[in-house]
Amino acid sequence: MPNFLSSGTLAPFIPQLIRDIRVTHGDESQVGHYTGILVSMSSSSIFHWSQLSDHIGRKPVVLTALLAIVISMFSFGLSKTFLGLLVSRIVYGAFHTSDSMVKSMLMDITDATNMPAQGIHTFYLALRFTASTRPLIGGFLSRPANKFRDIFGRSELLKTYPYLLPCSISAFFISIIWLVAYIRLRESVSTTGKTPLWELIKGRFFGQSYSKPPQPSLVDPGDGSPGEVQSKPLPLRALLTSKVLSVTACYATTGLFQMGFNLVLSVFYATPIELGGLSLDPPRIGALLAASGIIHGIFQLLFYAHLHDRFGARAMHITGVNSGIPMIILFPVTNALAQAYGIGMAVWLRVVVQLTLKTSLIMCFPCMVLFTRAAAPNRASLGATNGIVMVAVAVARILGPASAASVFSYSLQEGHDAWSIYYFMIAIAFLAVGTALLLPRDPSVWESSQ
Repeated sequence: MPNFLSSGTLAPFIPQLIRDIRVTHGDESQVGHYTGILVSMSSSSIFHWSQLSDHIGRKPVVLTALLAIVISMFSFGLSKTFLGLLVSRIVYGAFHTSDSMVKSMLMDITDATNMPAQGIHTFYLALRFTASTRPLIGGFLSRPANKFRDIFGRSELLKTYPYLLPCSISAFFISIIWLVAYIRLRESVSTTGKTPLWELIKGRFFGQSYSKPPQPSLVDPGDGSPGEVQSKPLPLRALLTSKVLSVTACYATTGLFQMGFNLVLSVFYATPIELGGLSLDPPRIGALLAASGIIHGIFQLLFYAHLHDRFGARAMHITGVNSGIPMIILFPVTNALAQAYGIGMAVWLRVVVQLTLKTSLIMCFPCMVLFTRAAAPNRASLGATNGIVMVAVAVARILGPASAASVFSYSLQEGHDAWSIYYFMIAIAFLAVGTALLLPRDPSVWESSQ
C-alpha cells in the first residue's frame, strides 16, 4: 500500500511537471516518453529483499523499504531537473518492496480456506482506498501557490518547488505507516534458528561458508494442519518449478499491460485533443483517477468474494485480461468524439465505461496472489517465491510504461500511424490472455498436489 500511495500521487501531475522543467524543449510529442521513464522506475532487487526476509523476517525489510520511500518522495518534490527526478525514482525503485512483503506476510498467516475471502480481500480493499485518495493528493495539491493564492500564495518555498506539497503529504502518510508498523506490526516468520544477517552478508559478498544452527520443529502458523513441521527456505534453483514459472509469466504479462495502460491513460488525459488526447488538467485527471479507485473499492467490497467463490480465480483472471481489449479500443473512440463534439456527455460516458472495465482488470491481481501462494514449493520459501514472481513483475512494470510511452510519442509524430499505440497495447493484452491459459482451474489444484 505505501508504494501504491507514493507512485499514484505522482500520476496526475507528472506530464505537467515534464513540461515545466522544459526537458522536451516544447515538443509535446515527447512528454509521454519522459513520463514513461519516470513512471517505469521499479525494482529488480525484490527477489533479494524477499529472500532476505525468509532469513531475517519480513518486518525489518518492510521498515527499511518504507524509510527509503519517504526519502525518495521528499527528493522528488525538491528536484528541479530531470536527472534529479530520475535519481529520486531510482531510489524508490531500489526499495520498492514493502507491498511485496505485505503479500508475503498474508501468505504466511493464511491458508487456502481463508486467504481468498479474508486475507487478500482485506489487503486489496486497502489498496483501493489508497487508489481513491492518491490522485486527489497529486492532482489538487500540485502547484498550490497558483491554485490557492490565499493560503500558499506567499510561500516562496512552494513557488520554487510547486510539487513539493503533494510529495510531502504522501511522505507524511508513509511515515505514519512506518511508525504504526514499527510499533504494531508482528513478525509473521519465525526467525528461530535462522542465519544471522552478518553471516548472510559474509556468505554473499566474501564467499565465506557458514553452517546453520539446527532448527527446532515449528508448527506452521498459517497452515490448517496441526503439527506440520515447517521446512527450510529453498535455494533459487529449487524454486524455479513449472508452477512458479507459469505464475511468473502470467503475473508479468498482466502487470506489463496494466502499467502500460495506466501510463497511456494519464498521458491520454493530458494530451491536447488535436494530438489524440482529451486536454484535461491535473485536478480533473486526479478526480477521474480517484473516482476510478472508488469504483474499484465498491466492487471489491461487494462482489469479489462472491465472484471468486462462484467462478474461481482462473475464470476471474481470464475475464480481467480480456477486458483490456475494449479498454484500449475506447481510447481512439473517445478522442474521435472529443474532436467532433468537444468534451461533452458522450465523451464522459465512454470515460466512465473505460474506468469501469478497468475494475475487471484490477481483479486479476488478488487472483494472482492466490496462485503465487499455491505455487510455492513450501511455506518456508513463500517470501523467495513471491520475490521471483515480483522481480518479473517489476521488470514488466519497467518495460510497460517505458515502451508504451515511447510508442505513444511515436504515434503522435507527424507522418506516423496514430493508432500504433493501440495496436501495441492490444497485442500485449492478447499476450496476457495467452499466459493466463497456463493456470489451473483453481489454486487448490496445485496445493493439493504438493
